[in-house]
Formats: sequence, structure tokens, C-alpha cells
Amino acid sequence: MEISLLFSPESPPLSVIVAARISEVAILPDPSLPPASDPVFVFSSGLKLHGTNTLLRYLGRVSSLSNFYGQDALESAQIDEWLEHATIFSYGSEFETACGHVDAHLALRTFLVGYSLSIADVSIWSGLAGTGQRWESLRKSKKYQNLARWFNSITAEYGVLSEVTASYVGKRGLGKAPATSSKGIEPSSSQAVSRKENVTNGEVVLKEKTGGFEVDLPGAKVGEVCLRFAPEPSGYLHIGHSKAALLNQYFADRYKGRLIIRFDDTNPSKESNEFVENVLKDIETLGIKYDNVTYTSDFFPQLLDMAESLIVKGKAYVDDTPREQMQKERMDGIESRCRNNSGDANLSLWKEMIAGSERGLQCCVRGKLDMQDPNKSLRDPVYYRCNPVPHHRIGTTYKVYPTYDFACPFVDSVQGITHALRSSEYHDRNAQYDRIMADMELRPVQIYEFSRLNMVYTLLSKRKLLWFVQNGKVDGWDDPRFPTVQGIVRRGLKIEALIQFILQQGASKNLNLMEWDKLWTINKKIIDPVCPRHTAVLEDRRVILSLSNGPEKPFVRVIPRHKKYEGAGMKATTYTRRIWLDYADASLISEGEEVTLMDWGNAIVKEIKKENGIVTQLHGVLHLEGSVKTTKLKLTWLPETDELVNLLLLEFDHLIKKKKLEEEDDFLDNLNECTKKETAALGDSNMRNLQRGEIIQLERRGYYRCDVPFIRPSKPIVLFAIPDGRQQASLN
Repeated sequence: MEISLLFSPESPPLSVIVAARISEVAILPDPSLPPASDPVFVFSSGLKLHGTNTLLRYLGRVSSLSNFYGQDALESAQIDEWLEHATIFSYGSEFETACGHVDAHLALRTFLVGYSLSIADVSIWSGLAGTGQRWESLRKSKKYQNLARWFNSITAEYGVLSEVTASYVGKRGLGKAPATSSKGIEPSSSQAVSRKENVTNGEVVLKEKTGGFEVDLPGAKVGEVCLRFAPEPSGYLHIGHSKAALLNQYFADRYKGRLIIRFDDTNPSKESNEFVENVLKDIETLGIKYDNVTYTSDFFPQLLDMAESLIVKGKAYVDDTPREQMQKERMDGIESRCRNNSGDANLSLWKEMIAGSERGLQCCVRGKLDMQDPNKSLRDPVYYRCNPVPHHRIGTTYKVYPTYDFACPFVDSVQGITHALRSSEYHDRNAQYDRIMADMELRPVQIYEFSRLNMVYTLLSKRKLLWFVQNGKVDGWDDPRFPTVQGIVRRGLKIEALIQFILQQGASKNLNLMEWDKLWTINKKIIDPVCPRHTAVLEDRRVILSLSNGPEKPFVRVIPRHKKYEGAGMKATTYTRRIWLDYADASLISEGEEVTLMDWGNAIVKEIKKENGIVTQLHGVLHLEGSVKTTKLKLTWLPETDELVNLLLLEFDHLIKKKKLEEEDDFLDNLNECTKKETAALGDSNMRNLQRGEIIQLERRGYYRCDVPFIRPSKPIVLFAIPDGRQQASLN
């Protein structure tokens, strides 16, 4: 029976392709699905199977290899657990944790399950191989020797694996388009639907359907594309910058090109080394693979020469018109009185500017473009202005600095950039960019526009974000209420969720206002299958349930931290005669009602004590033979012991209360008064071992990220609530 394998070219299902090759099952690859799509088997009968693990299980069952899906039900179940674990290798922050877990498991084993190769081995092997250079570097470092031994052994045993990785995996990881057909796998003619190559004089144009848009870099040549991500070091990267960075990464990968990080450090009044360091940290967090880091300030000498050259050629002039008057004249299309000054007069004032003299500080350099152009960006824009503030990299070497509008086209051209990605908010400046470059007589650069990412209830202006920091409204640029990369990660967002969210939007030029709920929903799907489960009871009015037939002495059971994910490890649960319940749960119980105590069994509440209508104590008996299916209430609980830990649960809300601020709105008039809520709680003793950044689920309460781990009994563990995509109530 003929089988077609449909998948996204950005994320080929390496494990499925490998399993098919090893099993000698012929499949026809068809990379025509949009990003974030699950792979699909389409049979000649018309039937379909969806999802990587489903396809692997099918291949495991039909394979000619013995025990490829286990020799019995137990081994098959163990294999299923490993299939779920394999996805963690694609999560940047969890990669080495996953490596360590598998390395320990393989200490005394040749294969992950049983005594022969299975789809579990194929899945984990592919998860590692699919990361490209990241795993290669780690493998050679000998940090995980058991894992490397196992990986090398499988690679040597099955030579087809190297062929498959050569076709589908590049240095940056999965996403390399198949170059040639491989033995046992025939290329599909429908491949042309997603990847169209028109070759004319060596030019290759890639068109690819991705999330409903077409990727098409005009004039792009595979292997010759050079892109730049050019943040200004005046703040930390936020979610909007992330879109620009990830799209640059996407195109660099798609065209096998270069990606340069360039700091546009042309305004020393706003910039600092702190911002440079944290932007680089954010870029690493996003998993951006770049070729080198440069600075616009590296080009200051050439920019000075270019400005002087334009002055000499009459294409620029020095203007001492007061700032407000200049702005009004530009709006009204009125030429400056300085516009027709002589070349000598302009050069004389230019030297005053370079010296930073009192006279020079009154001046700026403007391009002589067109003061009557309907596009106001072409009305003699400012090229250079004085600034006596020391530069964070080069100190007091210069007293004059180029504007972004002047420096950007120059450096783009000189650096060899072929395509400059700019958000559509700069659309009116594109003509200015081209005109300035033409006046400079430099090689043109193709502009590629994409829509700015706007989020509801969110400010993305670095100037406004800085106000919150400087006025103590937040704890810093990494505050979990901030839309910065560090802020949203600190709140509990996985970077892979952000990447999925952004790639789903693609490079559309349509302005859009996105909901946070959609992003947090994606995040939940990533964290829920793997995050450990723990228990907490709120401090306020918590209630004791005394079980008359409970254990005379406390006893401990070791149970999984996640019932469906072995990699989460184990936890010790203590069982006692007296247990704590949340007041909210206790107030719902009726006398004589049978309830289920989670991870224990049923109990019957015989007596409820109240004071002024408030439940203060419960008495009951264990009824462990009772059926959990018959009870209405399934309750979390904690033992009454001295081993419990203090918790501080923090919830957050948006910093502004209006969904979308209009141009006429002042953000200061729309501040949310209550954006943080703290709740004291008790947690199970296993939470002493939580690490900073670890994500857990407090059962029946929600997902949390550990921000401050256990230090001493008197200092609470601080947990940040992670939104799950459902509408949350106001904290007021």
C-alpha cells in the first residue's frame, strides 16, 4: 500500500523518516504543510494517520524488525513514555536536562527499552540529531558519555541514518530541505506545491506556504542572502523584537544565508552596556543562531566621511534652526533659511559640530531631499546631531552622532546586507531609505516588510517601559508583568511556545492586535505533558480533617510527580490521621458526604464544626474501598506535619487597563491600579527541592514557575502563576 508522508519543511519528522528507512517501509515525502503542523500519513486508500508518535507506532507494528514496538505490552508502554520524552529535545532551555536524564538511564543499557532497537531509540536519536550543531558540540565534549556511546553505536549500525540527517538537518537543526531522494523514499511531485524553484541565471526564488502566507524574498539567491537583526541597545528585547529576530532567523535558514546581529548604537543618551549584554542574552534565549555581532559605531569614521562628502556635493547642509521651528517647517513644507548656504559655510559649521563647540551644539546636518514631497519623511531629514554624552563603547571620541535614518542605509549596504526586514510601521520611511542610499551612491538593499506585533493591554514602546522601571512600578526589565523576553520567560513562558506563536502569524504585512490568551494556550500544551505535580493549601482559614481510622503513625509512599511522564521523577507523600484542606473545599462538604482524597482514596465526613457560620474543623473516616467514580468532590490535601514548606503564590495582571491605546490616549491615564496579588500557602515537603525556573502544576490550582527556591523554613518559596489561556478575573 502506497504511503505519502505530509509534513512542514520547517520541521520534518526525522524520527518517522528514520524509522521508515530502517523498517524498509517505502514512503513518499511531501513537505507541503504549514509550520507547526503535525505530520500525516496518507494511504492510497484515502485513510490518514496524524502525529509523529502515531506514525511511529504504526511503523513499529508493521516493521520487519523484531520487537521494534516492544516484545510485550509492558515494553510497548515503556516505549510510549520515551516517545513523549523525545519532544523535550526541541525545547532549548530543557535540552541538557533531557540529555542528563537519558544519559543516566543508559548507564547500564545498550538500548532504551529491552534488548534490541525500538522506535524509542529512533525517537530519542532523532531528537538529538535534529538539533544539529548543538548536539554535535555536546557529543564531542564527552559530558554525557553514556548517551554519546549509545548515539554513536546506533549511527554506526544503521548507515542510512547519516543519509537522512544529511538531507534534512542543517547546522542550525531541522528544517533543511531534502536535496536528493534516498533509498526506499521516493520524492513526491507535490513537493513543488510548497517549494518552487525558478532558476534563471543562477537565481533561485523560494516560495513556501507557511501559516497562510507566502515567503518570497525578492531577488534572493540561495547561499547569497545576508540579513541583519538590528536592535537599539536602549532596553531589553520584547515580544515585538522577538518576531523580527525569529523572522530573520527563518529567512537565513530558508536561503542558507548569513545573519548578522548589529547594535544600532547611535544615541548615547539612551544606550548602555547593560542593554547590550541583556539583548545578547535574550537573543541566546530565543535560540537565534547568528554569524557575528557588529555595531553601527564600528562605522562611525566612514559615516563621518560620507556626511562630509554629501555636504561637499550639495546633497546635505548644516542647519541651526531651533528644533520646534524646524518641525513646524517640515510639516508645512517650508524650506529652511539655511538650505541654500554655501558649501564653505556648511563645512565651517560642520567642523564646529565635530568639535562639540557651543556654536556646533546649535546645529544639525540635514539631507537636501524634497521639502514639498507629500511623504514628510523626505522633507530634509536630519542626518547628524550633536550629543556631548559619552558613548557606552567609545567614550568621548565623538561629539556628533548619525541618526538611525542616515546610518541604517549606509551600514546595510556596506555590510553586504541583501534584504533588510522592517516592520510596516516604517513603511513611509522606505522611500527615504532608498533615496538616501541613492544619494550615497551605494549598492541598493531590498526592503522586506512585515507587520509589527501588537498585543492587547500591552505597551511595547521602550520609552514607556522605561518609565515603569524608573518610577518603581515594576521590579525591573525582567518583571513578569513586562512584555520583555526576560519578563515573559520569568512568568513561565517556554520559548518554543513563543516561536510557535510568531511563526503561526508569519510575515504578514497586515497589522494585527494579538491576544495573550492564544500564546498562553500554546504554552500550556507544552508544559502540561511534562511538568511535575505538587500540592498546596492556602494558609487563610485552612481546615483540619481528622480521620478517626487514619494511620496511627505517619507513613510515606513514593509516587510519581507526573503520572504520565516518568521523566518528572518521584515524590514522597506522607499520610497522617489529621490532614489540611483548603477552606474553599471544606465549605462545600456536607455532613455524611463521601469525598475523594487525591492520591489516597475515599473518606466520609461525619461531622462539620463551625463558628459564626465558618467551617473550622471536620471529622471523618477513611473509606478506601469506596469508588472514586461516585464522589462529587476530589480534594487536594496536605498532611499535618512540620515538614510542610511556606509558599508565596503571586498572580499578575496587565499594566494597563485599556485593550488598545489609541494615538490620542495617554498611557498614564490608563494604568491598572492592581497588577500583583500575593497569597500565602503551605506546600508539600518535596517542594524544598524545586530549582529556580522550574515549572510545576499545583493540582487543582494551576501552573507555576519557581522564582525563589527554598532557602530556609522562615523564607517562603516564591511561585509565579502561569496563565493557561483562559480568561482570568481581575485581581481587584
